Amino acid sequence: MTSSAPSAQPRIFYGWYMVGGGVIGSFVAVGAGFASMSVFLSPVTQDMGWTVAAFTIATAGANTVNGMSGVIVGPLVDRHGPRPLMIFGAIALAAAMFLTSQVTALWQFIVLQAFGVGLGMALVGPLVVNIALSKWFVLGRGWAIALGSTGISFAGMFVPFAMTRVVDGLGWREGYQILGVAVLLLALPTALIMRRQPEDYGQLPDGQREDGAGVSSADTEALALDRLNSYTRSEALRTRAFYLLTIAFAFFGAAAFTLLIHGIPFVTEASFTRTEAALAVGVAGVGNLAAKILWGWALGRWHPRILWAMCYGLLCIGSALQLAAAGLGLLVLMHVAFFLWGLGFGGGVPLGEFIWAKYYGRVYIGAVRSVGMPAGILFGALGPVIASMLFDASGNYFSAWVLMIVLYCLGAAAILVSREPPQKVTAAQLAEMRPPTPVPAAAAVPASPAAAVPVLATPGTTLTHGGIGLWDGDRDGVAPAPAVGTAAGPVRGAAR
Repeated sequence: MTSSAPSAQPRIFYGWYMVGGGVIGSFVAVGAGFASMSVFLSPVTQDMGWTVAAFTIATAGANTVNGMSGVIVGPLVDRHGPRPLMIFGAIALAAAMFLTSQVTALWQFIVLQAFGVGLGMALVGPLVVNIALSKWFVLGRGWAIALGSTGISFAGMFVPFAMTRVVDGLGWREGYQILGVAVLLLALPTALIMRRQPEDYGQLPDGQREDGAGVSSADTEALALDRLNSYTRSEALRTRAFYLLTIAFAFFGAAAFTLLIHGIPFVTEASFTRTEAALAVGVAGVGNLAAKILWGWALGRWHPRILWAMCYGLLCIGSALQLAAAGLGLLVLMHVAFFLWGLGFGGGVPLGEFIWAKYYGRVYIGAVRSVGMPAGILFGALGPVIASMLFDASGNYFSAWVLMIVLYCLGAAAILVSREPPQKVTAAQLAEMRPPTPVPAAAAVPASPAAAVPVLATPGTTLTHGGIGLWDGDRDGVAPAPAVGTAAGPVRGAAR
């Protein structure tokens, strides 16, 4: 519910608490999902007598439900915020872990992984978290998403090694039970601190105030342009960039999910122990964490399109070195390879989320991502399954890793040819929409052009230009923005 009056400016912008919640949410979802799947693959298949392909069909089912649920989850985050979704997701994910520890048949495992783990990851993890962070930050969005996604890095660093010790020492059934307890202890308290958007509390993104207090003209202009140039889902679907970003995300997911699920078996097939394999995967988590600092710094200097393509390049190099290390039996080289892969993977997630918000704005980002992300995840779910089939057919992972490298190259190409959609309102047009500042007659003086500060629409008002309503402050994330190329203003001539 939108407050009727701005609240007092807090000492610490609440968006940073959201970032902290994002770290824990991402850690729980990725740790209980992708990061632990590789640990359980061999023990479960050997104990139950299943093939590797059968196991990965279950994990592909989790990815599929994770992606399909995004069509509904994205708009729900726009309207209701992340808190209720994360509470439900934590309960679903924990329940799936406990029930998985009791399975006696393959169909039970597939159902629990698909509908329990898949739905839980969608509601607790990066989809919900990154949509929420994109609403709380505009000027600092790059750093906010980069820091929020460190939970993925920590999951990659600690979960494979810790769970390998647990599973090897206690058993895979006990491992799933311990994961269930951890999900409840971490995710439920975190969900309680999550909020929908700063406007509900009389603030603007990045800790600014709706009354303009303490906001520079340049920052206010950037916030206003981001809001007014936000694309609705239907508008985004009519742009070429939407499909190129979706393709790039799909190729990224297909290749990355393959390593996340098959990483430990890949290393053990090269005659290394499970502990050495878990450490190698953990090194990828170190690179993943280092990537947040590297790519967060780079976002202020280069276009995210170029940076995202560079991430794909690091993924290619890391994957190629993994093959070389496996062939040569060099553990040190394997660690270097996984570190470089983690450096690329660690940038791929926050840069991908940043570029979606940069291209389409923050207002409807949940609805826009709810279409693009599912398509990418659905394609990405096929990667581990195809890798399993190639492994079962050949007895090694060489062909699967070559396929990963090809997909990374194709994803980089899709990113490089994409361009931002045209603006609906330019900076010059925004200046024309500035409301006049009333001045008492006795104190009236000629106004300096630089003295005018653009003001955002406040709740209950409508910002217009040329007779067309551009923003209804009471309907954040619901009211449609003006169509591209309408009287709201000419579009930008050259796409960036």
